[in-house]
Amino acid sequence: MLIIFAGLPATGKSTLSRELARELEAVYLRIDTIECALVVALPPGHPIDDLGYRVAYAVAGDNLRFGRTVVADSVNPLEITRQAWRSVATRASVKSVDVEIVCSDPVEHRRRVETRVADIAGHKLPTWQEVTAREYDVWTRSRIVVDTAGKTATQALDELRQELAEQI
Repeated sequence: MLIIFAGLPATGKSTLSRELARELEAVYLRIDTIECALVVALPPGHPIDDLGYRVAYAVAGDNLRFGRTVVADSVNPLEITRQAWRSVATRASVKSVDVEIVCSDPVEHRRRVETRVADIAGHKLPTWQEVTAREYDVWTRSRIVVDTAGKTATQALDELRQELAEQI
């Protein structure tokens, strides 16, 4: 199975996807990690564009065909990237589940953005202005939505587990 996470930065997406991957003993693919590695590997100033996503799609496909569950952690802001993830699952003949993580309280979300500390060497975290100005397509299909506002990570993860159990 491919579990495809999406959501703006600082909503709790990486916290939840990482813990879910640990519980499921799944392969965990984080676009931020891949993109930071690409920045180091490519010549200075070389654009990354969609390279991180393309690498992740390929690695996910390999692991899905090997029979592993894959948890994909990315902002996944565009319908084209969401469809590309689902296509990876289709080509591997496995089920995919979309999960959107949101923080509906703008004050709490802003606080999270402004107080975050990078957990990947060289990762430049976005500002609140960059987060709110980011292009983020409206969803056109059903998905699991977990709102992390006013919840602990444990509470949000419990909600996610329950929603996933209903979909599987």
